[in-house]
Amino acid sequence: MTKQIYYDSAYLQEWQTTIRKVVERAEGVYLLLEETAFYPEGGGQPWDKGTIGGMNVLEVAMEGEQILHKVDRLSLAEPETTVICRLDWARRFDHMQQHSGQHLLSAVCLQALEAPTLSFHLGEEYATIDIRLDELSWERMEMLEREVNRHIYLNHAISSYFVTAEEAAELPLVKAPKVTSGIRIVEMQDVEYNACGGTHVSSTGEIGMIKLLKAERQKGNIRIYFLCGYRALREFNEVQRTLNALALKFNTGRADILSRIEKWEQEHKQLQHDLSTQKEINDGYLLRELLSGSTGGVVAYEFEDRSLKDLQQLATRLAAETALPVLLLAAGENKVVLAQEASEGFSCGAFFKENLSPYNGKGGGNEKMAQAGFGSLEEASAFYEYAKQVLSDR
Repeated sequence: MTKQIYYDSAYLQEWQTTIRKVVERAEGVYLLLEETAFYPEGGGQPWDKGTIGGMNVLEVAMEGEQILHKVDRLSLAEPETTVICRLDWARRFDHMQQHSGQHLLSAVCLQALEAPTLSFHLGEEYATIDIRLDELSWERMEMLEREVNRHIYLNHAISSYFVTAEEAAELPLVKAPKVTSGIRIVEMQDVEYNACGGTHVSSTGEIGMIKLLKAERQKGNIRIYFLCGYRALREFNEVQRTLNALALKFNTGRADILSRIEKWEQEHKQLQHDLSTQKEINDGYLLRELLSGSTGGVVAYEFEDRSLKDLQQLATRLAAETALPVLLLAAGENKVVLAQEASEGFSCGAFFKENLSPYNGKGGGNEKMAQAGFGSLEEASAFYEYAKQVLSDR
């Protein structure tokens, strides 16, 4: 059995121990140590990282009563070798802050909302808890945030210890433990008793702060996204940088950013309306020019800077004004559009389907409209010229 010295102190960062076994598997090399402060994944908390004799620890897993450490390489890793182990302390302390923060948040949810926690997940970017609750308003979210941070300021002591099943039965535990022996209790003084095998800070003050990000419905319950400690501080700094950049961009104070954005949106909508109106007028002139200049039984034209969407709209308008097929090339996007009002015995989509392959084109459509894309302008132009010739000779 691997001695789990992270239970003696979650703050141990460096220790000396002995490699008891080297396990080589298809998925990698694992070391079995006599004692370890590397926490294995469990209870919603990820595994620790660090080094063992200079080898990087990639993963830590519990198998029965043994803890296996996956390393990136073998370096003097033989049984009975004495090694120095070093914990990635920033990662460990982050996990301690998030996990202790979760205990506190779950306790407040239970006390204030009568909502027990169903699950906990600690991810790289944020942590979540799922609570048994139908809905959670923004007002109650703010209440929860104030209450959990009030408990942080009270700086309740957090301790852990092992008890028997009989002793556990005498404690006001949040829920019954899953094991019947070696039951570890994490006690948050004056807040809660919880059966938990994770690593925690020594007082609520070390959580630093808790920021609730959002709440959403998840399988009939509520999922709360939150950050604790340094994660919350980093989030605040990112938001601060964004606000400062917006204030500088709009040349206003942070308090007036929203009103300036609303004004900008109104101006943008007006500009879009004016642009659309002018585009309609210009397209009208272009439409008449293309119709008057059409020869050979097809209306065909190449555009350098028009999008496929623009050409689809233009082709539709042109097809409504003439019985001729309309063939347009969007050179900037290597796209070709074909449109024609219903013509007996001819389908735009079928024409493309039958002729695209030699030009490596992909696309399709229906009787009245078809479009295709090509890997290069050369291929798009070659198909355009081919289609123009075939349609002219029809």
